[in-house]
Amino acid sequence: MKSILFLILGMTLLLTSCTVTENIYIEADGSGKFNVDLDGSSLMAMMPKDSLKNEKSIDSTFTFKQLLADNKDSIAKLSIDEQQLLKKLENFNMRMQMNQEQKQFLFSLQTNFKNVSELQDAMTAINAISLLQNKANKATEFGSAIPSEGLANNNSTLSYSFKGNKFTRIAVLNKVKKERLNEEAAEMNKMIFASSNYIVKYHFAKPVKKVSNTSALFSEDRKTVTLQYPFSEYMENPEKLNLEVEF
Repeated sequence: MKSILFLILGMTLLLTSCTVTENIYIEADGSGKFNVDLDGSSLMAMMPKDSLKNEKSIDSTFTFKQLLADNKDSIAKLSIDEQQLLKKLENFNMRMQMNQEQKQFLFSLQTNFKNVSELQDAMTAINAISLLQNKANKATEFGSAIPSEGLANNNSTLSYSFKGNKFTRIAVLNKVKKERLNEEAAEMNKMIFASSNYIVKYHFAKPVKKVSNTSALFSEDRKTVTLQYPFSEYMENPEKLNLEVEF
């Protein structure tokens, strides 16, 4: 578990002041590619030069399938629900890029899907990584301050559908209220999401006729639809990103 701690901590820091961008590429048959990028370069630019002078540039890619296999004994000790959450990462690939001279600090998560119904909220993957960090670093003050349900749990269930000439994204708030966070964790969440943005870009194989969400922007060829909100709004009102697309 310790071998992934630096990567996980890096993702946690990225959420402090970053842009999270989802790119979802959907083919005519409903298959496609899902990619989420976390750009924390602004955080890198704010860090003191002395704190990074001994850091080497990093460009590393790995598969979560292999990572989970390497840690199978530790994962077997988790609850069934936690194991299922981690299994959602199995088909993800991850890339981390850090370059001090270029002030670059990027994470990318990527996976392919055969049907849009397989799509999941990008934050589900990040929450699973947060779970790994909690288990690996539970005894530390930092680890104990992170909510057990993850850094980006907005208490909603997300589903996608692509039938005929319609594509839909629906987030439904769960009826069961989330357990109240302690004050320290609540303040940490506010800090994390205060200056972050959430962008979703849907790339379709054919031009879009109309979109239900009035905040949506179109590309020139009308094949790409973009939604952008402050991360805090995504967390507090996940339904704001709901949309129905007609072709």
